[in-house]
Amino acid sequence: MHYRLFRWFPKSAFSRLMGILAERPWPGWLLRPVIWLYVRVYRIDMAHFEAPEEGFPTFNAFFTRALRAGVRPLDSGARRIVSPVDGRVSASGRIETGRLFQAKGMDYSLGELLAGGTVAESYEQGAFLTLYLSPRDYHRIHSPCAGRVRRFSYTPGELWTVSPTGIASVPDLFARNERLLTVLDTQWGELLLVAVGAMVVGKIRTVYHPIISNLAGAQPLAEDLAVPYALEKGQELGRFELGSTVILLFPRGVAALDALAPGEAVALGEGIGSFL
Repeated sequence: MHYRLFRWFPKSAFSRLMGILAERPWPGWLLRPVIWLYVRVYRIDMAHFEAPEEGFPTFNAFFTRALRAGVRPLDSGARRIVSPVDGRVSASGRIETGRLFQAKGMDYSLGELLAGGTVAESYEQGAFLTLYLSPRDYHRIHSPCAGRVRRFSYTPGELWTVSPTGIASVPDLFARNERLLTVLDTQWGELLLVAVGAMVVGKIRTVYHPIISNLAGAQPLAEDLAVPYALEKGQELGRFELGSTVILLFPRGVAALDALAPGEAVALGEGIGSFL
C-alpha cells in the first residue's frame, strides 16, 4: 500500500523544499515553539546537546546540533569498531551471492547499492550492518574506526522513506534511494560507509569534500581524493540535514560484527564489532 501511494509523489522536490524551509532563519517567536514541540513529541534529552544561549537560528541548526563533550563514551579497544551514529539496527548479517537482507522476504543487490563505486566481489561473504536514524536521533555521522578517506562516490536517486514502513514495502529501497559512499582505508583493511538519502532529507554533507546531495539536476560523481582525509575513531565524517540510514560494509575476512538484533538501539561510539 505504501509503495502504491507514494510511487508518483514528487519525493525529491518535496525533500528539497523541506531543506529550504529548514535552512531559513525564521523569527524566534515562530521557530522556538516549533523546536519545543519537536523536542517533546520525540522525547529528546537536550541535556546531551550543545545549544546556543540565544537559541538556534534555523531548524536545520537545531536538527544537526552537536553533542556535548563526553556524553557518548567511545569504545577505545584497538580493534573495536564503533557505531558511527545513534540509531537502531535495521538489519545485519553476511553478504550472500551479492545480496543484502532488507526485510522479511526482501533483499537487494550489493552491486546496485554501490553503483560501480567500488569492486563488489571482494565483499562477497563479508559483513554488513544497516542502522536507521529516526527523527529523534542525533544526525551527525562519525568514523567507526581510525582510517583515511581515499575515495567516495555519489549516486542520485529516489527518496523513499527509510522508516520501518518503507523498508518493509519498497523493493530494493537502499539501492534506489540516493546515496553517498565513503571508502575508508584502515590498518586492517577497507570498509565502506553508505549514507542513504530519504524523503525529507534536505541534504547529505561530508567533512572531506564540499559535495552536497539532493540538488536539482545532480549527476553521479566518483572521485579519488588528491590527499586522503585522515579520521580518528569517533571523529565527525558527515551529517544528514534531516534523517536517514547508514550502511556499513566489510570485505570478507576483515571484521566480525557483534550479535545485534533488529530493532536494537545503538549509540554513537558503542562497540558493534571487531577487526580480525
